[in-house]
Amino acid sequence: MKWLIHLLVNSIVLIIVSNYLDSFYLEGIQAAILASVLLSILNVIVKPILVLLTLPVTVLSLGFFLFIINAFTLMIAQTLMGESFVIDGFGTAILAAIIISLLNLLIQKLVVERLIEK
Repeated sequence: MKWLIHLLVNSIVLIIVSNYLDSFYLEGIQAAILASVLLSILNVIVKPILVLLTLPVTVLSLGFFLFIINAFTLMIAQTLMGESFVIDGFGTAILAAIIISLLNLLIQKLVVERLIEK
């Protein structure tokens, strides 16, 4: 159940980001849900490997390199989805990764945790 809530929140965040960034395009709600599923799979499989391989850089950057890893997973997801999910460059992916991380954090802390507690 928690995974489904996180998936829904991530889909909403992706839609919000696509509405604010012109170089970040999602075709619709179905594309946002599919992108969320792909990102969750990539975060389970690919992200731990990337974090382990880049651990020294991540430690030296005090964790900020994790945004680069998140941008890389966004780029992988966009490659897998084709025309329904388009990011116009790695700089946009980094900016989107930062915004997505912050929005997910805010929504999880302010909304989801309070709903789950009740």
